[in-house]
Amino acid sequence: MNTLIANKLKILRKEKNLSQEEVAHRLHISQSAYCRIENGESTSWAAHIDAICDLYSISPEELVKKDPIINHNQKGGGSYIKINQLSKKLIEQFEIRLKEKENYIEQLEKKLSTK
Repeated sequence: MNTLIANKLKILRKEKNLSQEEVAHRLHISQSAYCRIENGESTSWAAHIDAICDLYSISPEELVKKDPIINHNQKGGGSYIKINQLSKKLIEQFEIRLKEKENYIEQLEKKLSTK
């Protein structure tokens, strides 16, 4: 569990472009204490869960569940969700283009067969 939380905290911190020192300051702990949390060496994150969730605009459930963090409230962050949404749109557009291409080929084949 500590490793899961540690990885999520590291991702969230980097998405907000914060240093470990800045996060530690906001949690009112030392940078070394926060470093141990992010390295999965400490369970003290639990004592700061409310402040952590406020800082990153997430719910405690999002922090502790095994699924990846989806943070819609972050300015300039949430790159994971943005990339997924962009990928889905690109795939949809590509599929539409393929269908258009197939239809065009069918039309050309019909024209050739009637000549």
